[in-house]
Amino acid sequence: MGDDVVLLDFWPSPFGMRVRIALKEKGIDYESKEENLSNKSSLLLKMNPVYKQIPVLIHNGKPVCESLIIVQYIDEVWKDKTPLLPSDPYERSHARFWADYVDKKIYSTGRLVWATKGEVQEAAKKEVIDHFKPLETELGDKTFFGGDQFGLVDIALIPFYSWFYALETCGNFSMIHECPKLVGWAKRCMERESVSTSLPDQYKVYDFILELKKKLDLD
Repeated sequence: MGDDVVLLDFWPSPFGMRVRIALKEKGIDYESKEENLSNKSSLLLKMNPVYKQIPVLIHNGKPVCESLIIVQYIDEVWKDKTPLLPSDPYERSHARFWADYVDKKIYSTGRLVWATKGEVQEAAKKEVIDHFKPLETELGDKTFFGGDQFGLVDIALIPFYSWFYALETCGNFSMIHECPKLVGWAKRCMERESVSTSLPDQYKVYDFILELKKKLDLD
């Protein structure tokens, strides 16, 4: 089938990384269009008029928005290749629960770790570690969150690995000390080509955050 697939993206976005990974897991060719979020393109504003944010997947001219919805859309449309969600309804709902947990807990609290100082930062650091702990427990001794199968929860969480160095440096804590199983899991994920080619270098992300803090006058 002659699919026209375009991804509106921004390189350090963990949400964009999710879609990149899903597309590569499925072996789907796509055109990536890098957005300038301080000067958003007319295409982005047209394709996502509600939130005006990336990522947006444009499939045969039709937009799909919000990263977890996009990943599940990709899984449903290209269902003959590498499943990203379990076939069992209970296991599928379980995966969706944890992916939603990542969405609600990790990014917003993590942002407070690098974007604030003093007591607010200390509270955010404690909170983000507290948010990672249930994921550490859920992972347990499994290879991936779905067992031996790399899937939705892994795709939801692994992009934040590229932000670990920035969180640790800004917050002055150690992920390997706090959540050693998650760090081991992240390294296993990075052995997958879909992940290693979709995540930017941690130091590049840290430099991006330093520049962003200067622009926002957060130093």
